Amino acid sequence: MNNKTASILDNRPGLRAVIDQIAEVTGYLWQKGWAERNGGNITVNVTEFADESWAVMPAISPKKQIGKVLPHLKGTYFYAKGTGKRMRDLVRWPMQNGSIIRICDDCASYEIIADEPVVPTSEIASHLAMHNYLLETGSTYKATLHTHPIELVAMSHIKRFLREGELTRVLWSMIPETLAFAPLGIGIVPYAIPGGLELADATLEQIKTHDVVLWEKHGTVALGTDIMDAFDQTDVLCKAANIYMCARNMGSEPDGMTDAQMKEIQDVFQLPKQRPC
Repeated sequence: MNNKTASILDNRPGLRAVIDQIAEVTGYLWQKGWAERNGGNITVNVTEFADESWAVMPAISPKKQIGKVLPHLKGTYFYAKGTGKRMRDLVRWPMQNGSIIRICDDCASYEIIADEPVVPTSEIASHLAMHNYLLETGSTYKATLHTHPIELVAMSHIKRFLREGELTRVLWSMIPETLAFAPLGIGIVPYAIPGGLELADATLEQIKTHDVVLWEKHGTVALGTDIMDAFDQTDVLCKAANIYMCARNMGSEPDGMTDAQMKEIQDVFQLPKQRPC
């Protein structure tokens, strides 16, 4: 976007700050090697910045079907990374590599309203289904992040870590901060075709009770109050996975913290046992 082109960000400092933060996070994703080529997706609910002009703003794309009816999204707006777009490009040009979409009144379709007709991520159904759930439950979470953390994806190739609760237990035990900052752990979704409704439905079920969801042999999905928060959730768990692998590379299975030590952390810090709104 050149400086002479009008943007939906003009004279909207709050919205610009959100987009700037998205650009900052995409830089971290690229630096960490979590966003090869066009890998990964981001959506953020930006409805709070909408005014009356947004509702009558002409669409710059045809309506596109979401694939399901999401009744709590009526009248909402989202920033969405574009399909086929690279995170490393979004760092510099967020509004050329993503767009603002408006959910249509049927709650089953959307259209692009700004700045350019950049088609949203192919995982849009998964993202919007989670946003629908967040609004339904009154959550303060507004951002969803899908990325490809190397260590966590690698661990999903090991059958042991696909057993319910096993990966969470191992990651929690690596360093106290993991339990403190990701107290709901990581949910597992068995391999499914990317972009499909099966993946969207399975992800929604897991994210209701976990901080982060791991798609087997693919990547992670995290929610947050903003996109930095969603990144932090993923980063904390990936750090624990890295510690585990470093210990294994030294030739031994790491001991990890004991169950008693982990329970002490839960009790002292009064960690939640379910997702807070």
